[in-house]
Amino acid sequence: MKKNFLIALWFTLVTTVMFGILYPLAITGLAQVLFPSKANGQLIERNGKLVGSRIIGQLFTGPGYFHSRPSAAGTGYDATSSSGSNLGPTNKALLDRVKADVEKAKAEDSTAPVPIDLVTASGSGLDPQISPAAAEFQIPRVARERKIGEADLRALVHKFTEGRQFGIFGEPRVNLLELNLELDRTHPLPQ
Repeated sequence: MKKNFLIALWFTLVTTVMFGILYPLAITGLAQVLFPSKANGQLIERNGKLVGSRIIGQLFTGPGYFHSRPSAAGTGYDATSSSGSNLGPTNKALLDRVKADVEKAKAEDSTAPVPIDLVTASGSGLDPQISPAAAEFQIPRVARERKIGEADLRALVHKFTEGRQFGIFGEPRVNLLELNLELDRTHPLPQ
């Protein structure tokens, strides 16, 4: 009995060290060597200042910026509170919020139908991308505010549109942080 207990104790200790300490350190070190940007959160810096992450959404509200999806994560895009709202499709609070968001989007003088991703939150509440249709919907407002041609803005949106992964997985998407940063760099808001 004592021998079995010691074997079990040693086995627990050895596997804890191997798989709880050595393995995570090895994988973390390997990731730092092979994929340093991805291992560190795909952070974006401008002029030596951290401005965000390529994989975590941010709230853009100004009329001269492309707006993100609504976020149910904490107070909005809070990575420590990542989650959806858990409100069902017949929940009155959700229906009222979506209706208000649709009306707000329609007030942007667009005659196009409002894309669903501009009025509904994602499951994580942290999506950094919107659909190309959602970006297209916002082009007239952003072009008007930045005083640039819609065709030029459409070309910039196309530049930041990512296709399906490996040509088959997911949907085409536009990374908003990168697009809005490029807008600030190439077409700053008029003073």
